[in-house]
Amino acid sequence: MAFAEKGNRIQVKPGDVIPVKGIEVKVLSSAANLLASPLPGAGQPDAECAGFERHEVHPTENAQSVGLLIAYGGFRMIDLADLTWNQEYDLVCPANKIGAVDLYLVSHHGIDTSGSPQLVHALHPRVAIMNNGARKGGAPDTWQTVHDSPGVLDLWQLHFAVAGGQDHNSPAPFIANVDDPCEGKWLRATVRKDGGFTVFNSRNKYQKTYPKN
Repeated sequence: MAFAEKGNRIQVKPGDVIPVKGIEVKVLSSAANLLASPLPGAGQPDAECAGFERHEVHPTENAQSVGLLIAYGGFRMIDLADLTWNQEYDLVCPANKIGAVDLYLVSHHGIDTSGSPQLVHALHPRVAIMNNGARKGGAPDTWQTVHDSPGVLDLWQLHFAVAGGQDHNSPAPFIANVDDPCEGKWLRATVRKDGGFTVFNSRNKYQKTYPKN
């Protein structure tokens, strides 16, 4: 705390906008609190809510995660950090408070205590990036949920997930690190104001451009 008091810091709450020049960064979750009202254009009922099954409450700080919606012109990306399964429900059920996104950073490294079908399908992402490790995250059920999300075009991964095997990993061009141990390769998303964007894989120089929606 003594170090933090020497600089300027913001203690955010849901609904806040973090001041970052050129983009809009909206806070969706913080300190176990969630966005109370739908964002402009959102609020549609989520037809999948009736099938939601709650998980046991985990005694960790993951439910305290700061979740963000980042917008640049017509482009929208969501990063809910490690927000957990039960908290996700209240963001999209009974009504979807967020709306659709172009890019979904898969929650919690793809661990199956996050990333419910109700959340992912409500977001209707065009593309997802999973920041998993070879042996952390990348759970088969989570991978399948994203893979089956209506309208999703591609799922990129930071690592080949050992637990997923060939059936629950994306094709090699979409994976930054295919071997264990990790080689430190990365993925980069370059976005445009019209909502289009390009994802680049540093391992094989493969890239794919997604036009505006």
